[in-house]
Amino acid sequence: MKLLQQKLARYDEPQKAKAAGIYPYFRAIDSEQDPEVTINGRPVLMFGSNCYTGLVNDPRIKEAAIEAIKKYGTGCAGSPFLNGTLDLHKQLEARLAEYIGKEDVMIYSTGFGVNLGVVSALTGREDYILWDEQDHASIIEGRRLSFSQSLKYKHNDMASLEQQLKKCDPDKVKLIVTDGVFSMEGDVANLPEIVRLAKQYNASVMVDEAHSIGVFGRGGRGTADHFGVTKDVDLIMGTFSKSFASLGGFIATDKEITNFLRHHSRSYIFTASITPASTAAALKAIDIMEQEPERQQRLWDLTNFALEGFRNMGAEIGNTSTPIIPLYIRDNFKTFKVTTELFNEGIFVNPVVSPAVAPHDTLIRFSLMATHTQAQVERALEAIERVFRANDIIK
Repeated sequence: MKLLQQKLARYDEPQKAKAAGIYPYFRAIDSEQDPEVTINGRPVLMFGSNCYTGLVNDPRIKEAAIEAIKKYGTGCAGSPFLNGTLDLHKQLEARLAEYIGKEDVMIYSTGFGVNLGVVSALTGREDYILWDEQDHASIIEGRRLSFSQSLKYKHNDMASLEQQLKKCDPDKVKLIVTDGVFSMEGDVANLPEIVRLAKQYNASVMVDEAHSIGVFGRGGRGTADHFGVTKDVDLIMGTFSKSFASLGGFIATDKEITNFLRHHSRSYIFTASITPASTAAALKAIDIMEQEPERQQRLWDLTNFALEGFRNMGAEIGNTSTPIIPLYIRDNFKTFKVTTELFNEGIFVNPVVSPAVAPHDTLIRFSLMATHTQAQVERALEAIERVFRANDIIK
C-alpha cells in the first residue's frame, strides 16, 4: 500500500459507525423531494431539507426548467467568462438585482463557489477580513485563500467585533463577513449593530443570505431587507439550492465590485456556468415568492408551533428563532444513535457532529418547509420526545 493510502486508511470513524449500525449519511431518496419522501421503499417525513419555501417539487418550477432545456439544452459547456453566458443568465441577474435591491448581480454555479470566489478576491495583503466564528465553511475557505489579514470575532458578539475592528489600520480596507441566519444554530446576525460598527470604523459588510432568503424580509428577500439595512450592506450573497429550489448562487452589489469580480473571481472565471434548467427554475421561484406571501407566513406559523413544542418538551434549542431548529445532544455517538432511531420512526433529521461543531455542541438539525402540515410536525414532535426520553436527553 502506498503512503497516501496508508495514511488515509487510519481514518476509520465511518466504519465504526457502520459497524454499530448508526451511520446516518448518504441515505438515498428514491422519490420526489416533498415533506414526505421514500427511502428504501418506505415513507419518511423529511425534516432535513433546506428548501424553506417548499418549492422544490412545485410543478410551475419543473415546467420552467423543462422549457429551458428544450430551448438551450442541458448545459453551457464553458464558463460565463468565455462561451457560457446565455441571455437567460442575464435575465436572472437583472431580476435578482431588482429583487434584492442592488445595482448589479453575478450568478455562480454554486453557493459555495460564491463565497469562495468573492471573499478570496476582494481584499489585498494589507487589508482585513473580519468573520464570525460560526460563519459557513464556504466563507472560511474563502478567507483562507485570501492574502488579507484574518480576524475572527466571537459568535454574534458585537463587543468582540468592535475589539477586532480597533486592531485594524484605519486606512486599509476592512470587510466584515457574516451569515444572515446561521446554518446550524438557526440564530440571526445582529445586522443593525454590524452596520453601525461598519460605519463607525469605515468597514464594508458582506452578508450570506443563503438560509434567510425565502424566510425573512418582504417577499423573502432576507435579513438585510428584514432589518432595513439593504443599502448599508455592501454585498449580499444568496444561493439557489435552498428557497429557490434550484442550484447555483449569486452576489448582489454595486457595479464597481462586480466589474472587478468578473475579471478576478476564480470560482466564477474557471467554472462552467449554471445550467439553463437551474437558471429558469430560480427565475420562476422569485416570481412565486413575491406573488405568494402566504407561503412565507405558513412557514412562520409552522416554525412558531414547532419552537413552542420543543420548548414544552424541555429540549435544548439554543437561541434559534427560525425554521432551523438545533436540538442539542452534546455527544457524538448519541447524536448518531438518536438520528438512527428517529429514522426508524419515520423521521428524517440531520446529525451535526464534530468537527462541524465542537464535540460538546453536537446536535440534530430539524428544519421546516412551508409545505409541511401541522399534523406532520406534531408527529415529528411526538417521535422526538419519545426517542429523547428513552436516551435521557430530556427528563
